[in-house]
Amino acid sequence: MKKTNMGVGLIFVLLFISSVTHSQNLIVGTKIAEPFVVKEANGKWSGVSFELWNEIADEMNVEYTIKQYDLEGLIDAVSKGEVDIGVSPLTITADREKIFDFSHPYYITGLAIAVPAKDEGGVFSVIGRFLSTEFLGTLLILLSILGGVGALAWFFERRRNKEDFGGSTAEGLFSGVWWAAVTMTTVGYGDKAPKTVGGRIVGLIWMFAALIIISGITAAITSALTVKQLDSQIQGLNDLRRANVGSVNGSSSEEFLRGEKLVSKLFDKPIDAVNALAKGKIDAVVYDAPILKYLIKSQNLNKKIKVLPSNLQPQHYGFSLPSGSKIREKVNQILLEKTNESQWQDVIFNYFGD
Repeated sequence: MKKTNMGVGLIFVLLFISSVTHSQNLIVGTKIAEPFVVKEANGKWSGVSFELWNEIADEMNVEYTIKQYDLEGLIDAVSKGEVDIGVSPLTITADREKIFDFSHPYYITGLAIAVPAKDEGGVFSVIGRFLSTEFLGTLLILLSILGGVGALAWFFERRRNKEDFGGSTAEGLFSGVWWAAVTMTTVGYGDKAPKTVGGRIVGLIWMFAALIIISGITAAITSALTVKQLDSQIQGLNDLRRANVGSVNGSSSEEFLRGEKLVSKLFDKPIDAVNALAKGKIDAVVYDAPILKYLIKSQNLNKKIKVLPSNLQPQHYGFSLPSGSKIREKVNQILLEKTNESQWQDVIFNYFGD
C-alpha cells in the first residue's frame, strides 16, 4: 500500500515538475514593418517590436512560433483568435479595439507627411532636367511632328519644286523638315516655299495647326524644365487637398485620410509608396513618421524625399491580442516594467537616434 501511495505521489511530482519546466508555445502573428519588424536574410526576426517581445517572452517562460501576414491578414488573424498575439507596430484605434484587444502602448509617434525634397536648382539639377524623360519625350514628339509634316511637303514638292526640295531623298526630307520648322516658329526665312497645290494645302493646314501645337509644346517643355518649389506647395494637411497623396492599404493613415475626405492612392507596402514618391508618381505620402524616416534613410533617398515636422495625428503602437486573451495582463505587466528601464531607451536610440 505504501509503495502504491509513493508511486502515485511520484507521478504527481513529475507532472508538477513537467508543468513548471515545460514552457507554453504561443503562435505569434507579425508583418514586416521596418524598423519595428525586420526579417533578416537568414530568416531571423528582429526590430524594435521583437526586441521588446523577446524580453517579455523570456520573462513569461514561453516559446513561440511566428506566422507572417500582411496588414489586413494580421488584423483578421488576431480578431479570429488564430494567433495568440500580434507582434507588430499596430496603431491602437477605436475601430480595432472593437474586434480585439491591445496591450499598453510601447511606442508613441504620429502620422507624418513625406514630400519631395526641395530642388536647389544647381547646374547639375538644370542639366538633369534637360535629360529628364519629360523633356526628352516632349522633344521627341516635336521632332516626330516636324518629320511628318516635312515628309508630306517633300512628297508633293519633290518633282515640281526641285530647287527647294530636290536632291537626294535625305536632302529633300531635310529641306521639308527645315521648312516645317521655320513655318512653325513663324521665322519665315523665305528660302523655301511650296509651289504645288498639295504642298500649299499642307502648308496652309500646318500654319494654323502650328499655332496650337507650339503653345502646347512650349507649355510641356516649360513644365519639364521648371524647378518645382515643393516646399511652398505642401507644408501641412490643408495642402494635401490639392495633391495626389499616397498611403498604405488598411493602415491607420488610410483611415485618417478618409476621415479628412482626402482621396489617396493606396499601396500594399509603405516602401512602394515611398518609391512612387521618389519617382514623381505621387505628390506626398502620409504614413507613420518613424517608418517613413527609416525607409527614406535605408533607401538612400534623403536627397529626394524629406519628412515634414508636422504631426497629423498621434499614434500609439501596441501588441494586439484576441479579445479576452489570458496572457494580456501578464504581457502588460512585463511591458510596463521593460519600457521603463534604461535598456529600452537604448534600443530606441539605436534604431532612431532619439
